[in-house]
Amino acid sequence: MTRFAAPLLIALALTACGRGAEQQNASAPVAGKAAKPGNLSQQGVTPMAQRVAVLGILNKRNGIVKNVALHPGQSARWKDVIVRLRACETTAPWELEKLTGAFVQVDVQQPNKRWDRVFSGWLYKESPSLNVVENAAYDVWPKSCEMTYPAGPPAPAAPVASSNLSSARKSAGGPAGPAAPSTPEPATTTPPSAAESNAT
Repeated sequence: MTRFAAPLLIALALTACGRGAEQQNASAPVAGKAAKPGNLSQQGVTPMAQRVAVLGILNKRNGIVKNVALHPGQSARWKDVIVRLRACETTAPWELEKLTGAFVQVDVQQPNKRWDRVFSGWLYKESPSLNVVENAAYDVWPKSCEMTYPAGPPAPAAPVASSNLSSARKSAGGPAGPAAPSTPEPATTTPPSAAESNAT
């Protein structure tokens, strides 16, 4: 009888503990509806679908540049090139390095009417050489990305240039002594002549 009673008592105790925890959780405020920590940093930032990027497209054959404004997910076709914008981003105003980037995909139609992807990646307005569209006919680069950030920390101040020169007056004899002259007094004695120097 004791062999069966011990497991039964343990099962009843665990069940009672489980009910107590459920009642405690029921009386506690619901935390699931609170903002997730990952969303706090993105709160107030323009959603990706509402951002607008302006891209420049250069036709290298005739030197004509076309500017297109796209939302992420949109594409624009110009003759035999299709440019798709997947995302765009600018650094926050309080960041030191200012960058404007766009994730772009470029498809070019070949003479056999087949479309080939010639580029897929991030392009940066401030660093055009970081990632370039390597195509003989077209070049693409971002010009702007319209988006907003919430009010953040103030922009960092420029470093203050320090100088070793002090504007405080120097004193010769301590706190009560007279101020030291700023220029040395001229010597009143004349240097000895060459004859006098040789005589000694």
